[in-house]
Amino acid sequence: MSTPVSATSSSSPTAPGGTSLANPQQVRRAAFAGVTGTALEYYEFYIYGSAAALVFPQVFFPGSNPFIATLLSLASIAVVYVVRPIAAAVLGHFGDRVGRKKLLLFTLVLMGASTFLVGCIPSYDSIGVWAPILLVVMRVLQGISVAGEQSGSSALTFEHAPEGRRGFFTSFTPMGSSGGFLLATAAFAGVASLPKDLLYSWGWRVPFWASVVLLLAAFIVRRRIVEPEIFVEGHENINHEDQKSAKREASPVVTLFRTQPKALGRVVLMALFSIIFTIPPIFGLAFATSPAVGVAKDQMLWISVVQFAVAFCLYPFFGKLSDRIGRKPVFLTGVIGSAVLVFPFFLAIMSGDLLMILLASVALNGVFAIACNAIFPSLFAEQYSVKCRYTGLAIGTQVATAITGFMPTIGWALVGEGGTNWLPAALMMTVICGLCALGVLLSPETYRTPTALLGVPAGKRTTDKEGARAAA
Repeated sequence: MSTPVSATSSSSPTAPGGTSLANPQQVRRAAFAGVTGTALEYYEFYIYGSAAALVFPQVFFPGSNPFIATLLSLASIAVVYVVRPIAAAVLGHFGDRVGRKKLLLFTLVLMGASTFLVGCIPSYDSIGVWAPILLVVMRVLQGISVAGEQSGSSALTFEHAPEGRRGFFTSFTPMGSSGGFLLATAAFAGVASLPKDLLYSWGWRVPFWASVVLLLAAFIVRRRIVEPEIFVEGHENINHEDQKSAKREASPVVTLFRTQPKALGRVVLMALFSIIFTIPPIFGLAFATSPAVGVAKDQMLWISVVQFAVAFCLYPFFGKLSDRIGRKPVFLTGVIGSAVLVFPFFLAIMSGDLLMILLASVALNGVFAIACNAIFPSLFAEQYSVKCRYTGLAIGTQVATAITGFMPTIGWALVGEGGTNWLPAALMMTVICGLCALGVLLSPETYRTPTALLGVPAGKRTTDKEGARAAA
């Protein structure tokens, strides 16, 4: 039986004051793996979203009128959100039981393979109804991967990060989302200018096939990561009697609901901020390029390239800022700012002025949205103990995205055929951002709490050693 260790294990170097310096090489590897893995995830997400808004109505749903075809295409995005909370519970269970690294290698390969295969699906004209069926199947496989990918990557980087810098290092995981958005938008902007016959036959497939490059890069980096020390110690410090109990103990899912239900509820509310990444980028793209509004597809895509380039540069800034002043002020600023800016964003689209659209897009999706996205891994991870952190992150975020994932479809249905009524979609986003802000206000400020004591009731925090044992 190993001896329990404190929050600053003797096997890790420490700075004056007892702040763990962790393993610099592993911290860097975990951060880089987070960037590449999440980049692949969001590359897939946005090329699918872009294709669903611009190409899939003609390729997979050609029998419907343009409005219904777009509605069905956007629904193919939303349907996967039904399975993601279930997949999150399963993947979270194994992530907390067998380790973060193994699950992350699995989700990475699943994501890369299913994304590549989307580009191989024949059109509706070639195989009929099997085309949209295969599209949905591949989308479900992608959804299963997403359910465990970013949560596991966040937990891994978070637990490797040194005290006082968790916000900075974990910001690299969602930074990959802007990198993925940027690569995907640039890839789709490149093929969107092709003649329609070439775009609808093979051009749209190229961005999906190109995902294999990101898959290989992320896999190579991820294989070299070791499990976080605090996670390993949590398993090694179980004595013989505890092992017997562990066999009888419910899964991490049941443990989560039994011991930390309030934390889970807070994370679900806070994770509703994901609507900021469904309404403006996906619904907004379909709305702006619809015949009723008439903004050119390639112009909207290049505007997205600029906004995501700005966003990519701001992740470390917001992560470091949250380490200095706290998670809650930064996150709240992002949520409230996004809720307000969604109205100028759609007004700019309706004006047709490209400069106004660019400025509104950069402010909303390139700045304020990133204040939320940069620090959610640290803010959410700090709500849980190491025992069920992966599970709590996965379920909390996926339950929320199961709600927000349907919003582009609902928004499009409310617009109506040939309509330009964007107000219901903007109001939905504002209301949901309000619920998100409530979750933030109900949450404790945790940026100064030692990692080993997170999720440990205050009454059990008698010493660092006992706190570490309790967390494990």
